[in-house]
Amino acid sequence: MANLSTKYMGLDLINPIIVGSSGLTNSLENIIEIEKNGAAAVVLKSLFEEQINFQINKTMSQTEDNFAYPEALDYISNYTKDNDVDVYLKLIRDCKEAVSIPVIASINCVSSNEWTSFAGKIQEAGADGLELNIFILPSDPKRDSAQNEKIYFDIVDKVRKQVSIPVAIKISYYFSGFANTAVKLSWTGISGMVLFNRFFSPDIDIDKFKVISTNVFSTPEELSISLRWVAMLSSKLHCDIAASTGVHDGAAVIKQILAGARAVQISSVLYKNGFSRIKTMLEELEKWMDSKGFNKIEDFYGKMSIKEIDNPAAYERVQFMKHFAGIE
Repeated sequence: MANLSTKYMGLDLINPIIVGSSGLTNSLENIIEIEKNGAAAVVLKSLFEEQINFQINKTMSQTEDNFAYPEALDYISNYTKDNDVDVYLKLIRDCKEAVSIPVIASINCVSSNEWTSFAGKIQEAGADGLELNIFILPSDPKRDSAQNEKIYFDIVDKVRKQVSIPVAIKISYYFSGFANTAVKLSWTGISGMVLFNRFFSPDIDIDKFKVISTNVFSTPEELSISLRWVAMLSSKLHCDIAASTGVHDGAAVIKQILAGARAVQISSVLYKNGFSRIKTMLEELEKWMDSKGFNKIEDFYGKMSIKEIDNPAAYERVQFMKHFAGIE
């Protein structure tokens, strides 16, 4: 029987499948079921920087005589933040008591402001690691790429000063020089990098004149985006890689490990098929390993990364031209 164990962020995992941050990981009951179905770790639903600020503002706007009692505003602001954080910290503590798999907390952040102090509380609550879901949309014409990228480094720097548990960052490929930035980020002392985060995709309701969300769940066809970058960066980064987006079956797990991912994160496939899909994917992985004579993950880890294959150009744009030119 194949040994599926691996390491990610310095954490010992019984297999490479992690359930990623989503609404599925926001309750103790779900996390218990996730462990029962074989997942190696879980990333809790993100605590949003924007959500905290919104709740503070909402509470203050609903309070009468706001400006008459400034000391009351301080109390309301602190009470709202503390309670929001307390709910999250309680989930961490409850999970650590109920399950044996690693529990990774998550913060969805867009700045390096006050929220970074929350990281210390998350560590105190017992989280095994912390994932920072960072996405700075490069939409402000007044800010250049260096200014946008600096935010990522500032966030990592401030959080790592707060905690000693392993820290991972979940990022997108929206950088002017993604490979260069990813390598530099890996030098900051982070333990993992998740490629890639999935963010709100806008659409327009032409009847109601509203901006709505679309493409909420990933599809198997989206695997190629992260697969390309995992293969190209896995031998260059100074941290582990977890692949995310488009992983819907055991074959996708295998491909990402071959490309150089230490683990994969899944969520959309579980929304569509339920937690039992984890078992199916693990069975597919184990069956494939047995058929190829691989006894452990390390036997084929990175075997198809850009460093190992004979034709590195297969991951570059030239492959696109070869395809349409009919060249094999």
